[in-house]
Amino acid sequence: MKQIIEGLDILTPEVKQKDQCAVKTTVEQDTGKYRKLYVESYGCQMNFSDSEIVTSIMQQQGFDTTDSYEKADVIFLNTCSIRDKAEQTVRKRLKQFNSLKEEKPGLLVGVLGCMAERLKSQLLEEEKIVDLVAGPDSYRDLPNLVKQVDDGTKSVNTFLSREETYADINPVRLNSNGVTAFVSIMRGCDNMCSFCVVPFTRGRERSRDPHSIVREAQDLFDKGYREVTLLGQNVDSYKWSSNDELKGKAQIEKAGESDIVTFANLLAMVAQVHPDLRIRFSTSHPKDITDEVLHTMKQYDNICKYIHLPAQSGNSRVLELMNRTYSREWYLDRVDAIRRILGEDCGISSDMIAGFCTETEEEHQGSLTLMDYVQYDFSYMFYYSERPGTLAARKYEDDIPLEVKKRRLREIIEKQQTISLRRNQRDIGKTFTVLVEGFSKRSDEDLQGRNSANKVIVFPKKHYQKGEYVQVRVHNCTAATLLGEAID
Repeated sequence: MKQIIEGLDILTPEVKQKDQCAVKTTVEQDTGKYRKLYVESYGCQMNFSDSEIVTSIMQQQGFDTTDSYEKADVIFLNTCSIRDKAEQTVRKRLKQFNSLKEEKPGLLVGVLGCMAERLKSQLLEEEKIVDLVAGPDSYRDLPNLVKQVDDGTKSVNTFLSREETYADINPVRLNSNGVTAFVSIMRGCDNMCSFCVVPFTRGRERSRDPHSIVREAQDLFDKGYREVTLLGQNVDSYKWSSNDELKGKAQIEKAGESDIVTFANLLAMVAQVHPDLRIRFSTSHPKDITDEVLHTMKQYDNICKYIHLPAQSGNSRVLELMNRTYSREWYLDRVDAIRRILGEDCGISSDMIAGFCTETEEEHQGSLTLMDYVQYDFSYMFYYSERPGTLAARKYEDDIPLEVKKRRLREIIEKQQTISLRRNQRDIGKTFTVLVEGFSKRSDEDLQGRNSANKVIVFPKKHYQKGEYVQVRVHNCTAATLLGEAID
């Protein structure tokens, strides 16, 4: 998933554009309600999706939204905890609100999300400006938490649920281009990767009712959206049963239920909403992605031919230390299956961690040779950042010097830039169907969109409009972008 980069100072501008985590906020809305809410979201796509749920809940409780924190009566920071730098970014942001709170003593400041879940009430002690702390499964309780603060008591709810999926809440789309949208299909994670805080901050895995997912996708299409991304920490392990007594994937698998909806089934259901609705998904786990999913992708033209398949390392010993539950050989078998079933043009991206505990130079070279074999279109690349409470922090010494981590990361980045350029050069002369998402970042005379393989294509706007499908022939490229011309 799209995390805040550790060691961003060594990244080139082109890599920064691909990797740097965005910050999203609420939009300006004035329907005459008596209080204004400002939400600022950091981290992964799941956090952005959650902020849309939070906004929906608060709007129903008498709040309008604002895109300026100075106008707000309530400020929520929806936080990321994947790396220390992500948390330090939030702490610095909180300090910036101090002067505003002095001017507006009634201002309520809340911290939501993974950082809130990890630190719980400790946040109230460390950051005096914070009035409210709420974890990812407690957003329905936000109106009550706000009321407690209004009544003079700081409030905390970091209860992790085995049932909550927010399936009945219609998200309020934030910073939307009106063309693409995220749809959350599950919550939590049962994988215990030794470097990762997510199982501790988002709880056990549970899947959302597929019928509510299809309804949300249909509603988005009816409103003019033309692409949905199905979101989960590990979408390939999606499993849903109509048996309400079974809570989460683990119970469903233990009960041996035969009447279940798998991720492949769900993909097909959403793809049938309309042929003009593109389907993407993120993130896949190498141990769970099946040939059935790949064949379903092949069956439907509107399921995009792109898979984010995080490797994290190219060495089996390091993968075992990471508790990734697969080997280098297993990972390469899954890549071979993707190429065999979906072809060489299917986009594949990855996550790579440089300098994990005890990683040797030879093992680092294994990550580079894995990249050579797979030929990723792009990757999200980090050096290892120890997180408190994780298995790795408890069991392993963070023994790779920082300068070595940065040098290994630099080598991974340089390798990926070479491969990305080569993969994009393969596309010169080809024609792709591009869904127009808006103006390019550099000029209002150009439009940009993505092809099925998730590659950004920029082309002169002519008469084309956002939300249209356009045939674009590629004539040039950089390592990050394809450049083309629309074919009338």
